[in-house]
Amino acid sequence: MNLYDITGPEFLKGMSLQELEELCGTIRNFLIESISRTGGHLASNLGVVELTVALHYVFNSPEDKLFFDVGHQCYTHKILTGRASQFNTLRQYEGLSGFEKRKESVHDVWEAGHSSTSLSAALGMAVARDLTHQDYCVVPVIGDGALSSGMALEALNQIGSEKKNMIIIFNDNNMSISRNVGAMKDNFSRLRASRTYTGIKENVKRNLRTNDFGEAIYSGLKIFKDAVKEAVINGGIFEEFGLDYIGPVDGHNLTDLIRVMEAEKNHEGPIVIHVITKKGKGYAPCENDIEGYWHGVGPFNIKTGRPLASASANTVPWAAVMADELTVLAEENEKITAVCPAMITGSSLRKFYAKYPDRSFDCGIAEEHAATFCAGLAISGMRPYLSIYSSFLQRAYDQINHDVCRMDLPVVFGIDHAGIVGEDGETHQGVFDIGILEPLPNLIIAQPCDANEARSLLYSAFAQNHPYAIRYPKGMVSIEGRKERELIETGTWTIENDSPNHRTVILTYGSDYCRILEKVQVNNLPYAVVNCRFLKPIDEAMVERLAREGKNLLIYETDLKCGGLGDRVLSLLNEKNLSCKVQRIGIPDIYIEQGSSRQLRRKLGIDTETVLKCAAELDR
Repeated sequence: MNLYDITGPEFLKGMSLQELEELCGTIRNFLIESISRTGGHLASNLGVVELTVALHYVFNSPEDKLFFDVGHQCYTHKILTGRASQFNTLRQYEGLSGFEKRKESVHDVWEAGHSSTSLSAALGMAVARDLTHQDYCVVPVIGDGALSSGMALEALNQIGSEKKNMIIIFNDNNMSISRNVGAMKDNFSRLRASRTYTGIKENVKRNLRTNDFGEAIYSGLKIFKDAVKEAVINGGIFEEFGLDYIGPVDGHNLTDLIRVMEAEKNHEGPIVIHVITKKGKGYAPCENDIEGYWHGVGPFNIKTGRPLASASANTVPWAAVMADELTVLAEENEKITAVCPAMITGSSLRKFYAKYPDRSFDCGIAEEHAATFCAGLAISGMRPYLSIYSSFLQRAYDQINHDVCRMDLPVVFGIDHAGIVGEDGETHQGVFDIGILEPLPNLIIAQPCDANEARSLLYSAFAQNHPYAIRYPKGMVSIEGRKERELIETGTWTIENDSPNHRTVILTYGSDYCRILEKVQVNNLPYAVVNCRFLKPIDEAMVERLAREGKNLLIYETDLKCGGLGDRVLSLLNEKNLSCKVQRIGIPDIYIEQGSSRQLRRKLGIDTETVLKCAAELDR
């Protein structure tokens, strides 16, 4: 069938098993073709095609609440709810979101870009349903990686206590972004190996006799139920939380999926349906990937599996610069350890983990635990490095505050994907960490302008004894002109193109410093440019000097203005009773939608052209 003709999932109810299976094949081919052009989350979505079709066949969205944890595995759901024609805009500016988005469709009942929120949300929905005397199913789909997170376990604890009706689909593909780790993985492995589908509870209400396929399922259910025990057994960790458990079920067998979901549709209390899926199913490069390379991809050649875009010569990911220098430092200091919450490949740490397995730790999707684990390492004499994405760091705020900074422990934080990250949109933009971390005593916050400064800042971080955060963006950085690392004194800035005749000074940080300085020098513009590499502490002596000289200060930051560099500079000027003309450029108090970095910068007025225009106006 033509996927563009789909307006909602109701059409599934009248399809035969063969038609449903053909539809799954069509959707899988469509996903490969479409994502090869736009990029997106491929492997996770290929793994849930049959599962999503079965969910929409059995349940009635949007009356029944179907949603995914994490939301990036919702592509088939979007197709079945009438959005196939928008896939050419996937993750693009003003286009289709790569996650569930409530403003896109009434069928998107929850939004999440970070994992492990679904069970808490589902319990809230179930309680609200009962308090308002409504009647609908609540069906969260959660993966085995997300289920090992502390938040998910907290939710399971209350779900087992409240005993509200809900159907938890445990989507088990033995993967998070890459391979799962930890004792929970072993528990799930035992469940996975236990047997095929083992039981059906009582009170089954069958509403299947609407077509030939439904009649076949109905007949099968009678045989199915008669052939198994009445009680659901071998529920592993789920039974410990007081939940009924059923499974495991082949997540690519539509007959079994529909049969089980229909049987448990009216189950009394919470039940877990354990579904085994294959991440990347139907596309060999994805199926064979165990490191997470096919989790999120850019445009690629379907035949070869190779990306269409190639990196510029002599450039590497910022994360690779940090990870490679960490590996060098670990050769010199045997106390250095690396910690990562389920992002080893994305953080470019695979080389370190291979070379120093005894000093490498993957905590899984558990940012809070990872931060306090690092505190425990540090208080015992080790020198931990925690690599964590900016947008995931916020989950560990209490632990960074209470367990690391309060005790002034020398944990080094590598804050990856800092700043605007583009296509993943609101949930992933790394623009909050400065404002979150800036108030914390004892913490140093820095951001390098280039690869050489990144290496030097990491070296400097391990040469001192306080919490130290180094931010660096998503994307590539040049490694030409490598210099020897040097010790950078905490809180020091540098100024270029300084002259008594220049009235305006541009204060900025990160790679934006390099871009602005290049524009100023190439065009012989009358501005000094400051590399504010330390966001905390700031270079108070330099700020005071510039203010006393009567300079105009243009503070340019590509993160939120609230809590950022400008706030700290203005606070100092006020404290010292200094007066000078100050203008700020930064992101206002909003969430930032998806789009390319260039598009978003232009829209937000934080692009280079806007900065130079403001500098010219300030200089008049």
